[in-house]
Amino acid sequence: MAEVRTFVVEDINVGKRIDVYLSEIIEDMSRSRIQKLIEEEKIKVNGNVTKSNYKIKANDEITVEIPDPVKLEIVAEDIEIEILYEDDDIVVVNKPQGMVVHPAAGNYTGTLVNALLKKCKTLSSINGVIRPGIVHRIDKDTSGVLVVAKNDYAHQHLAEQIKEHTVKRIYIALTEGVIKQDMGTIDKPIGRHPVHRKKMAIVENGKRAVTHFKVLERFKENTLVEARLETGRTHQIRVHMASIGHPLVGDPVYGYKKQKFKLNGQALHAKVLGFIHPRTGKYMEFSSPLPDYFEELIEKLRKMS
Repeated sequence: MAEVRTFVVEDINVGKRIDVYLSEIIEDMSRSRIQKLIEEEKIKVNGNVTKSNYKIKANDEITVEIPDPVKLEIVAEDIEIEILYEDDDIVVVNKPQGMVVHPAAGNYTGTLVNALLKKCKTLSSINGVIRPGIVHRIDKDTSGVLVVAKNDYAHQHLAEQIKEHTVKRIYIALTEGVIKQDMGTIDKPIGRHPVHRKKMAIVENGKRAVTHFKVLERFKENTLVEARLETGRTHQIRVHMASIGHPLVGDPVYGYKKQKFKLNGQALHAKVLGFIHPRTGKYMEFSSPLPDYFEELIEKLRKMS
C-alpha cells in the first residue's frame, strides 16, 4: 500500500510554489522527486491534480501519495571494496581504477553499487533502482574517494552541498606536456559534444565549469598537478586540461592518440573529499593515497627527467 500524507497550508506559507513548500516540510524528499510525483499526478490540491509552479493558498489541502519503493533489480555481489568510513547515513569508499560506479546498459555487474548492496542494508532511493545511494560519481578509470548516501535524508543534504559547490574535491592528475605557470584557473563551460554525443566538450551553451589547478612536480615531458573542482561537470578535469593543451596521460577519449605508457585509462585520482555530515552538521574530510600504478609511473618519470 502506498503511503498518503496530507498537509493543510497555513497563512505563513501562502504564495510559495507547491514543490518548494513540500520540499521544505517533507524532510526526506527532494524538490526534484516532488516534481516527479506531481508529473505522475500523485500530488493533489483539494482533490485536483496540480503543477509544480502552483502558488499555494491558505487552507489548501494537499495530499501526497508516496509509492512503495521499487524493488531493486540489481544483484548484490561479494566484491572487495575499501570502506574508509561508515555510519547510519553515509558510507565513504576508496574506489579502485577500473570499477564502474553504477550499472548501466550492457554493464549490470561488477559495479560499486553491486558491491555496496552486499555490504549495506539500505541505500538511498532518490536516484532510482540503478543508482541507489549515488550522490556523485567518478569515472570508471578514475580512482579515489566517493561518498554514498544510505538514506534519502542524507542524499538530499549531500546533493544540496554539491549543488552549492561547498564540497571539497581535490584530484591528482598527470598531464601531457610541461605546464609553465605554477597555478591557474580554467573557467570554461562544458556540455555534450555537438557531434560525438558520448564525449563532453567546451561549448558556448554548456554549464559553467571551473577548475583550479596547481603544479606539484614537473618532469621532462609531463606535469603532476593538483586539481580542485569548484563545479563538478562530467569529465570536467579531463576536458579542461585538454582544452589548455595538456590532456591527461592515458586518457583514451581526450588524450593523445599515441600513448607512451600502457595505462588502463587516465592518470587521475580523487584524493580528498570534504563535506558537512548531513546528520551531525560537522565537517568531515577523507583522503586516499595514490594507487600503486600511479606512484610507479611518477617514479619512472623522475628517473627519466
